[in-house]
Amino acid sequence: MTKVEYLEKNKIIGEFKIHPSDTGSCDVQIALLTARINHLTKHLGMHKKDFHTRRGLVALANRRRKLLNYLKRVDFKKYNEILQRLELRR
Repeated sequence: MTKVEYLEKNKIIGEFKIHPSDTGSCDVQIALLTARINHLTKHLGMHKKDFHTRRGLVALANRRRKLLNYLKRVDFKKYNEILQRLELRR
């Protein structure tokens, strides 16, 4: 992980954390996955035949979908808030 990725990851964690030592709540995980998905989507725009990355992207999208389904089931208000903050369609 490069220094830029590390700083960006810390920024995302700081923005979505629930309490001061939070690094793995559902909100943080969804936000980090969204950042990685956006990065890989840009990469695939330039490298159309990179099928290994495409497979990883699908896996990340599925993991994010499962976390969103869990959040929707447990806390619908927070689910809607996350969708708006990350500008996701569902």
